[in-house]
Amino acid sequence: MPSSVIRFFRYAADTRELKVTFVSGRLYIYENVPPEVAAAFKDARSKGTFFNREIRDRYIYRDITHDHADQLGSGSHAHRHGRAGSR
Repeated sequence: MPSSVIRFFRYAADTRELKVTFVSGRLYIYENVPPEVAAAFKDARSKGTFFNREIRDRYIYRDITHDHADQLGSGSHAHRHGRAGSR
């Protein structure tokens, strides 16, 4: 089912990074996301609901919107939220 909030996402099992592109154009990388969480996200009927309940505020993330836009790679910011890495 298409999401009204999330445009695209990709999971890299080797680095445990989940890259999420929102319909707003914002691009984030969530760190240390377990493969079972990424698989459940992929299978979730509502991506936005799953994201808000199981990913947002649970994992450290980097906003790479500007890095992606200008391809400079120097503007990412790491953020710590909630119970990051507690899964």
